[in-house]
Amino acid sequence: MNLIFTDFGEVLKGIWESTGFYGFAPSSGFDWQSIVMILIAVLLLYLAIFKEAEPYLLIPMGIGMLLSNLPFTGIMDVDPNSASGYSGLLGVLYLGVKYEIYPCLIFMGIGATTDFGPLISNPKTLILGAAAQIGIFLTFLLAILVPFPSASGWVHFTPQQAASIGIIGGADGPTAILTTTKLAPELLANIAIAAYSYMALVPFIQPPIIRALTTKKERLIRMDDLKPVSKVKKIIFPILVTLVTVLLVPSCAPLIGCFMFGNLVKECGVVKKLTETISNSLLYIITILLGLCVGATAKGSTFLTVQTLWIFMLGIIAFISATAGGVLIGKLMCKLTHGKINPMIGAAGVSAVPMAARVVQKEAQREDPSNFLLMQAMGPNVAGVIGSAVAAGLLIQLLG
Repeated sequence: MNLIFTDFGEVLKGIWESTGFYGFAPSSGFDWQSIVMILIAVLLLYLAIFKEAEPYLLIPMGIGMLLSNLPFTGIMDVDPNSASGYSGLLGVLYLGVKYEIYPCLIFMGIGATTDFGPLISNPKTLILGAAAQIGIFLTFLLAILVPFPSASGWVHFTPQQAASIGIIGGADGPTAILTTTKLAPELLANIAIAAYSYMALVPFIQPPIIRALTTKKERLIRMDDLKPVSKVKKIIFPILVTLVTVLLVPSCAPLIGCFMFGNLVKECGVVKKLTETISNSLLYIITILLGLCVGATAKGSTFLTVQTLWIFMLGIIAFISATAGGVLIGKLMCKLTHGKINPMIGAAGVSAVPMAARVVQKEAQREDPSNFLLMQAMGPNVAGVIGSAVAAGLLIQLLG
């Protein structure tokens, strides 16, 4: 009888130790960091669902983070012998991140939803899109020069890591993911979560900067209505931009090529089914896969470090300096054009499309409810997407 009870006890013990609940027991070696990551995953899901903060990406990212930090799932475990570096379902899907497939396909989808009309109608705003990239290079230098504390003392980021952190200033998630995958894959989860977190906070970060750097008189400036742009110009534009940017910076070809291909498909008007597929089904499917895979790389042991806090600090510096750079160059252009350009549209030079343009519109109407700057702000906004992709390509070309 005792033998029966002993065997039954062993069976129960085996069943208990095979469950995920046992994984939370101290005897299983489960660490507190994974519990914290599960709580962070729940927080991301809360922000995405109830606060509508970048829900299309934060929901899959939160689920990926949750699944990979639950014990014994095996859904994405480190495996040096695997092509992706990971085993499990999400480990296989991670190949799309490692080989830059997902970010480029997302750029294709964004291109198919982008209207370059405001930029073509007022090409001077391209300067504002370029000016906002100052945040990328300023943060790149800061990350290299300023050390952060670690268990082994004060250490510096490598140039590759610094470049990946700097890209956060572009406020462009896919670009940040692609750059980090190429230059510093060990920081992918940290940088991706920082980039998308700050993108979601655009409506809160940018207004105080805009008000601090502009006068009431400048914020009240009305801009001329944009002239209509012909279909021929809209077709030529993506081809011309591809030729010029890729010849100047060949490393930006994946992002710029996919972005402009998506836009050309939209503007040519002869492949409406392709446009519909790229801008809807394909874009959302890839967003799901990208979010799940990036979220799953956020393991407690590598994410909950002083290094991550430093990345988030540098990320906010990148974002603030990018916004400030756009506004300050906007002020200069306002002076040079004798008040024909509202400097606030410079804040839209970051790549958060169309959130940054909407922030400018809201700030304009805060001062004058009859002042409409949305379309004028869309010029530097889409220029910022091009600018951040070129900046990323340049850093990859120099440091990759």
